[in-house]
Amino acid sequence: MGKIRVLIAKPGLDGHDRGALVIAQGLRDHGMEVIYTGLRQSPAQIANAAVQEDVDIVGLSSLSGAHLTLFPKVIEELKALNASDIPVIGGGVIPAEDIPVLIEKGINNIFTSGSSIEELANYIIKLVGDEKITPPKKISHIGIAVHSIEQTLPFYRNTLGLVLEGMEEVASEFVKVAFLRIGDTRFELLEPTSESSAIYKFLEKKGEGVHHIALGIEDIKERIRQYSKNGIQFINTEPKPGAHQTKIAFMHPRSTHGVLFELTEESGGKDQ
Repeated sequence: MGKIRVLIAKPGLDGHDRGALVIAQGLRDHGMEVIYTGLRQSPAQIANAAVQEDVDIVGLSSLSGAHLTLFPKVIEELKALNASDIPVIGGGVIPAEDIPVLIEKGINNIFTSGSSIEELANYIIKLVGDEKITPPKKISHIGIAVHSIEQTLPFYRNTLGLVLEGMEEVASEFVKVAFLRIGDTRFELLEPTSESSAIYKFLEKKGEGVHHIALGIEDIKERIRQYSKNGIQFINTEPKPGAHQTKIAFMHPRSTHGVLFELTEESGGKDQ
């Protein structure tokens, strides 16, 4: 496959294109050919340019607030030219509540101001290469730091009525774990067994409470590779043993907006 060809367009009366130019240069830096159509383009002009330039994907940018009208019109114009196979993505100043509406109308994805060029470029590479972009299958468990499992269990067992599935000590993490099933996921109560434990340090700093959210995934090494390409930093870049014979890796909270996420792959490559 040759270089990916991307059309960057500013539909409507939006008169500012600094962001679009930055994105265009960023995609060029990632080895793509970028055609920029300039300001104040109509949906018909954008669709015609996409067909004439034989692009692999169209990227729309809007700061004017007219995205709910203009973005779907580009989809309609592409369809009229028998070019509905060209995927369309969008970005700019777009409220989060408008994203589901645009996705429903045929836009493949929306990249808001918090997105990085790396995320955008990797998404385009996967989309054009027909690589399926799959989210984690479920929340494997929610890890809760406690001073004492014995003192905490009565609340979960007697008040909430949850069943204690078992307990396990994870030597590599200096932690004792109690497993309580809730629906398709679990609460895992985490009690430190040493002052060297990250749970011990968490308790000293913040007290008892939610420590992390574990995402059930397959092929943890590939997930680490994919997420790292999107700029995600990992506390451990190689999987390590976790409870229930799992392989685990933690994403650093500074890369995930303050949430400590754990990737969890069950023994045999299947998530829990």
